[in-house]
Amino acid sequence: MKATVLGAGSWGTTLALVLLENGHDVNLWTYKAAQAEVMRTKRENPDFLPGIFLPPQLDILSDVEKACYQRDMIVAAVPSQFLRAVVERIADLDLEKTIVCNVAKGIENDTLMTMSEVLLDVLKHEKKENVAILSGPSHAEEVSRKIPTAIVSAAYRARTAKIVQDAFMTPYFRVYVNEDIRGVELGGAIKNVIAIGAGISDGAGFGDNTKAAIMTRGIYEITRLGVKMGAQPRTFAGLSGIGDLIVTCMSRHSRNRYVGEQIGKGRPLESILKEMLMVAEGVASTRSVRALAKKHRVEMPIVDAVYEMLYEGKDPHKATAELMTRDAKGE
Repeated sequence: MKATVLGAGSWGTTLALVLLENGHDVNLWTYKAAQAEVMRTKRENPDFLPGIFLPPQLDILSDVEKACYQRDMIVAAVPSQFLRAVVERIADLDLEKTIVCNVAKGIENDTLMTMSEVLLDVLKHEKKENVAILSGPSHAEEVSRKIPTAIVSAAYRARTAKIVQDAFMTPYFRVYVNEDIRGVELGGAIKNVIAIGAGISDGAGFGDNTKAAIMTRGIYEITRLGVKMGAQPRTFAGLSGIGDLIVTCMSRHSRNRYVGEQIGKGRPLESILKEMLMVAEGVASTRSVRALAKKHRVEMPIVDAVYEMLYEGKDPHKATAELMTRDAKGE
């Protein structure tokens, strides 16, 4: 298979290596010509994936049209809020037979579209059946070192999800097929918001009990909104639901948990983001998820609290007290 990965961050670079190991012809695109030159020269991605060798067979490009010309699969690994702008640059290419697989986890701010919906909106000639999602509990720092990982491939057509599964499957990178693309996307996006909440709990000095409550009630909020939007409830009990939530709330690799932790320690959001090289998707998605909850009239108190702490400067202890003293109800 001829495959191109759009986005040379840690995850895009890692997935390019997985595809290359499986014998595919792989292009890796970065929008920065200088980054491409450094990676070609050093055979390493020092900014995003230091210490991991990039084999000479991996073609690293900064021309997006050249990178995507006549490819069997395009893997979009750019941050969710930039996906539309990047894909618009290849919208005029003939992608009729090309599978386009998104791996970013987010909800577009202005449109409230999932990433597969953004792809379909931009690539208007693209067949719906050729759009896929790859999601689940997976940190690039571990996958790049071949630490056993399990994720989910989902698509509008079962055959497409199976093609993506076969393309990525290795002894250390296990891919399951899931037919509920809406649920897989929502689980991956909304868990980032809950993970910020879990990080805030850590930073504010709360304990394991508190984090367990946030995670458990968080998956309930995710499921409630997901089902209202047409997803299958069982999806949120799987890898792209509770699995992804666990790793993002607990891991030191998690950028979303880190942002929350710093907020919990009293730092302003703008200062935290300025020092981060990588993108914490949950920051932007908090706006989108809160708007979706209001649109669908779904109560999401943890999401509301995270929004207030991120964007309105609410004190974490006050927000927690308000959550704890809400009206008593059954689980």
